[in-house]
Amino acid sequence: MTDSKNIAFLGTGNMNGAILRGVLSAGFPSSAVRATTNSASSASALAEETGVDVLAASEHPEANRDLAGWADVVVLGVKPKGIVDLCREIAPALRENTVVVSVAAGVTLAMMEKALPDAAIIRCMPNTPSTLQMGVLSISPNARTTDAQIAAVASVLGAAGEVVRIPEEQINALIAVSGSGPAFAFYLAEAMADTGAQLGLDPALARKLAALTVRGAGAMLGQNHDAAALRKAVTSPGGTTDRAITTFDEKGVREGIAAGQRACAEKASDMERELGGAEA
Repeated sequence: MTDSKNIAFLGTGNMNGAILRGVLSAGFPSSAVRATTNSASSASALAEETGVDVLAASEHPEANRDLAGWADVVVLGVKPKGIVDLCREIAPALRENTVVVSVAAGVTLAMMEKALPDAAIIRCMPNTPSTLQMGVLSISPNARTTDAQIAAVASVLGAAGEVVRIPEEQINALIAVSGSGPAFAFYLAEAMADTGAQLGLDPALARKLAALTVRGAGAMLGQNHDAAALRKAVTSPGGTTDRAITTFDEKGVREGIAAGQRACAEKASDMERELGGAEA
């Protein structure tokens, strides 16, 4: 791979769209980025928003294959059930040094390797803050991926946030923390706002206060990753925050969060089994 990389986003759903926007926000030239969508209307809207060349697969049947042959990095962003079929579609077009990146939950490297037996493949699990260049994006390469290709993909994805390399078997645990994690933070902000309104605040003000508080707390976590230390620093013994934390513990909030995260990871494992069975 060269320092000048062409990047193709095949499918631009929530995750792929977030990475695409993060890459552009970080200064990657729009001329080095191309994308496909399913419909002409979505292609036109994305092209107008981003300045990127976007093809509608419904109008250009060879769009995915053409872009795969053009790109150094191909990022697959269709629904999980369509990933392997997309791999089969682009297989004849891939050049020798092209690396394929999948952002789909539930689709393992082994599943993709059946369709792309000679390809360098990386599984990535991003999250939606990638749109703001504040994402977490994991990478798990297959055995055919070189160090240079891993570095190239990390450079591309790094434009959208923090890149962490993990073994593939840890992806479902990561989904339970960072992949689905933004929704957990939004859920907390939603609950805080609802309670604020019940306590007498104007609902719009309560939503603003909750959002700004979660944003500020996140910024503090960005400087000091020790959440427990930060929590203890604002929890004076016998004070208002201490009363709230004690109540959370009495109500089993921590256990509820843990149960939800385990269910999240189990669902990701279920998807792997279901999709793997469908491909067998």
